Amino acid sequence: MLATMLKPHPKNFFTLLATLLLLACCDSTPKIRPLAPGATVLAFGDSLTHGNGASESQSYPAVLEGLLGVEVVNAGVPGEVSAAGRKRLPGVVEQVQPQLVILIHGGNDFLRRLDSNQTRENLRAMIETCRQQGTDVVLAGVPQFGLFLTPPTFYAKLAEEYRLPYLDDTLSDILKDNSLKSDPIHPNAVGYRQLAEALAELIRAAERR
Repeated sequence: MLATMLKPHPKNFFTLLATLLLLACCDSTPKIRPLAPGATVLAFGDSLTHGNGASESQSYPAVLEGLLGVEVVNAGVPGEVSAAGRKRLPGVVEQVQPQLVILIHGGNDFLRRLDSNQTRENLRAMIETCRQQGTDVVLAGVPQFGLFLTPPTFYAKLAEEYRLPYLDDTLSDILKDNSLKSDPIHPNAVGYRQLAEALAELIRAAERR
């Protein structure tokens, strides 16, 4: 009689199993390793990373360093296209030895109307370079400058393919707001702070606990 009472009912068992599966599916945020004490983050990109339109201390990497409490190396090169970034990245990663790379690249390709398929493949190669070095990656979508000012869909597709934490519309929202821009294509100090805060929030949410 006691054994019968303790035996789980099949219906209850399957209800519990379905609940656990649902919870697992809901936690779909891509994960990265928690930033270790003394870790280095590499901010890699072009003028958006360099901080054009604001002082060095107001660039997003400088602000992010204060928010995360770890070193954030600013490796932004103004005017750089993704093909040049693809060639530059391996040497920078080898030199810096980062735990995490924040990749914000491609904007100059759009301004110069370069082939978007090649931009995508250059970004893919950069992600692969980081993965081969055991480095986590956070990707941010860069908007194409035009009527809608939205990132090409390949950013989101790359993030999904490689299971990367992805910052999708933040740069677009900043560059749509004149009060957050220093010129048509660069944030000002307030805009860069908003970008840094969004990245910090994304990184903290993605860290494996």
